[in-house]
Amino acid sequence: MPRASKLLPSLGHAASGAGGTVISTLATYPLDLVNTRLKVQRQLRADGTIDDIDAYRGILDAFHTIYAREGGLSAFFVGLGPDLVKSAADSFLFFLFYTWFRARRLHARNAPYLNTLEELAVGAAAGACAKAFTTPVSNVVTRKQTASLLDAKDGNHVKAATFSEIVADIRREKGVLGLWAGYSASLVLTLNPSMTFFLQHMLKRMFVAREKWDEPGRRATFLLAALSKVAATSVTYPFQIAKARVQVSAPSEKPSRPGLQSLAGDTIFGTVFRIAKAEGITALYDGIGGELLKGFFSHGTTMMAKDIVHGLLIQSYLAMLIFLQRYPRLRARFMQRTRAAEEGFLNQYRRVLSLSQITARRLRTAIGVSTAGKDMFAI
Repeated sequence: MPRASKLLPSLGHAASGAGGTVISTLATYPLDLVNTRLKVQRQLRADGTIDDIDAYRGILDAFHTIYAREGGLSAFFVGLGPDLVKSAADSFLFFLFYTWFRARRLHARNAPYLNTLEELAVGAAAGACAKAFTTPVSNVVTRKQTASLLDAKDGNHVKAATFSEIVADIRREKGVLGLWAGYSASLVLTLNPSMTFFLQHMLKRMFVAREKWDEPGRRATFLLAALSKVAATSVTYPFQIAKARVQVSAPSEKPSRPGLQSLAGDTIFGTVFRIAKAEGITALYDGIGGELLKGFFSHGTTMMAKDIVHGLLIQSYLAMLIFLQRYPRLRARFMQRTRAAEEGFLNQYRRVLSLSQITARRLRTAIGVSTAGKDMFAI
């Protein structure tokens, strides 16, 4: 647990990261919606949910078809509200944990940067902590993004299900643990931000002068972040395909293979292998062009906007301190409340951490006694 002295910098990075993510999500959401549909349409065609004629032939065809069939520009923003909440929370928690974990490790090593394994481990740990809280919302967003594809295949336009209705549907189909369907895929996909930040730091050390590591500039920040995201996404994309499929799929039938053999086949790696075996390697890269395009602009914009927002937060904080210097009593009261807020946040963090540990133990127990648990760890 980090000391209170590290809380404000961590919160600053977390808040600015969330702000940057909201901006990039708004800018790239239509592409994200198209990418999600491209990831799952092969499965929907295979199980007869949609016809071949209803499938998209590529990114441009998807944009044209959605615009023509589903009501114009508004169709590209279905599920935007929940996705903004999920993205902001995901980013806030990731940057909060990432900054804390990395600062503690740097302090322990007394070094300006971490080695490869440490950098990857810090990013993976931060991502795992964040995804534990945001996976249920991710499941809802994925279903909202693909629901219109199913409704519009015959020209029908059904009123979109609300957040609570989708949650109820998932619970009815898979149980409470179904809200965490694909969480184990999320654990593997924590390698994506982990690899992204590792590559970003590596490229920064290679191409940016050391004295500019903390402030490399907006153009350099955008390019380094964007290129790092593209490389990481290329490696982890098959697991994104697997995750998207399980989040839109109906509950699986009772497995024909008992025991450990069935359990091994239900892991994310088993699912990726099954897709490759049944549909070919190319099925694991459906829609990757759009995903790389989205990742380039989304992460680049996120990191650039994060730096801008973080700078504004620091300037606002310093301006407030300068203002308070003129009023000692008001400054003392402000500092007292700031320290109280820090302690309150730290106490809440300890409670959330304890609750997440208890929940994790209960989930592991449930996996052993409940078939619904297999939906969570199926991939």
